[in-house]
Amino acid sequence: MQEGRDDRSLGELFAELAQETSTLVRQEVNLAKTEMSEKASRAGKHVGVLAAGGAVAYAGLLAILAGVIVLLDNVMPLWLSALLVGLVVAAVGYLLVRRALDALKREDFAPRQTMETLKEDQRWAKDQTDRTR
Repeated sequence: MQEGRDDRSLGELFAELAQETSTLVRQEVNLAKTEMSEKASRAGKHVGVLAAGGAVAYAGLLAILAGVIVLLDNVMPLWLSALLVGLVVAAVGYLLVRRALDALKREDFAPRQTMETLKEDQRWAKDQTDRTR
């Protein structure tokens, strides 16, 4: 089988290749922007949980300190309740912080989809230049 001939000149083919490559690059930039904004949005949610965990842990620390203060005042039931509440609040805060940090560590911030399409574009451009030879 014989492939159909293209009657366009070499200059026309290169002009078309340049135009298509320009369009492709613009599309890739838009894809990268979209992909990175999606990843930043997910990271923002994890940072929000991290901040909430830090605030809860801080509240727990304040409660523990209040318990220690009351302990020094030798009022047994009061310090014991403050200490128990403080420990529970601090534990909840620690769990929230740990969960958010683990989620951030698992998050992949590289624009994988863009990198893959750039590889595909590179192969396409190579095929286009090979055809013009």
